[in-house]
Order: sequence, then C-alpha cells, then structure tokens
Amino acid sequence: MIRIVCLLIGYIFGLFQTSYFLGKAHHMDIREHGSGNAGTTNALRTMGKKAAAITLLCDCLKCVLTVWLVRCLFRENHADILPLLELYGAAGCILGHNFPVTMGFKGGKGIAASVGMLLAFDIRLFLIASVVFFTLFFLFRYVSLCSIASYLVTMAFTVVFGQMGHYALENKERTELYIVMGALTLLAIYRHRENIRRLLTGAESKVTFSKQEE
Repeated sequence: MIRIVCLLIGYIFGLFQTSYFLGKAHHMDIREHGSGNAGTTNALRTMGKKAAAITLLCDCLKCVLTVWLVRCLFRENHADILPLLELYGAAGCILGHNFPVTMGFKGGKGIAASVGMLLAFDIRLFLIASVVFFTLFFLFRYVSLCSIASYLVTMAFTVVFGQMGHYALENKERTELYIVMGALTLLAIYRHRENIRRLLTGAESKVTFSKQEE
C-alpha cells in the first residue's frame, strides 16, 4: 500500500506539463506541432531555447520535489526501504508526465523528469548518465540516442551500486529496486520506439538549437 501511495504522489506531481502550458501561452498546443511530444526537445524545436530551458528545469524539478516529499513523509517510519519508496515516487512522476489523465494520457517521454529522479535519488547516477548523454550528444546530436543510452547505463550502475550495498536494502527490496528501474528503462525505450525506427533508417532529426527541424 505504501508503494501505491508513493506512486500516486509522484503521479500528481507529474501532471504538471510545463511545455503544454508554455505552448498555451504561445497560443498553441505543442502536441499538434513538431514531433507531437510534450517535452523539452519538441519545446526547443517549436518554441525556442528559452522555452526548452524552462521545460527542462520545471520537468526536472517536479521529480526532485516528488522524491523530496516522499523522503520527508516516510524517512521516520520506513527508513529501511526509503530508497525504494523514493524510486516509486519518481516512477509515479514519470508516469504522470508520460500519461497525464488531464491531457488524455498524451504527455512527454519522461527524460527531463528522469533527470530530476537521478539528481534526487543518487547524484552518482546523475553524473554517470550526464557523461554518457553529453559525450554521445556532441558526437551525434541525437537526443533520443543519448537518452536511451543514458537510461541503459543508469540501469547497469543501479545494479552495480545496489550489489555494493550502497542503498542499504535487504535482498528482496534490492531486487524490487532493480525491477522498478528496469521498468523505467523499458518505458523510456518504448516511448522512443519511433525515434529508434528513424535512427535505424537514418531519418532521425538532429538537434540544431533552432526552432526549425532539420
């Protein structure tokens, strides 16, 4: 039950769709422009760098706040499984962002929210994922490729750190932690399925930091 509570807390935070509200301020529905995705990359392509920066910051912040709230609420009575509960909260936020009931379940891909998850959950994972993301970005300029690769590396190092005892969980809860992170990784891959097809066919757009797609 406590896990469901954490998921619900995160889901509520995830319903705040930054790029959608910014789009409305520009008299548009961002889901009807560009890639149709309510996220940072499409905000960059349709509204420019300032809108993209605001989207990234706010979508990241909502997941940070989710993890912080879960930590404050349950650190006294559930300290033994707190990292797991924090991850459930973050997962709920990503689900709320990707599938917002207030927008007909048509949201973003959860990458900016995932950045917030890593920042709040384990700064080491954030640093590792950042190195992977920006290395690939400067080499290839495909945000989708960078995002998928970063998630896969994050999943791998979550297991490494878990097995080293960094999350102080019993075997059952540690395995559950891996399952939740694995589910988020699979979700990220699924949400990028069209991008993967375009990458394989050479049709994926590179980020050029302009409002126009290549």
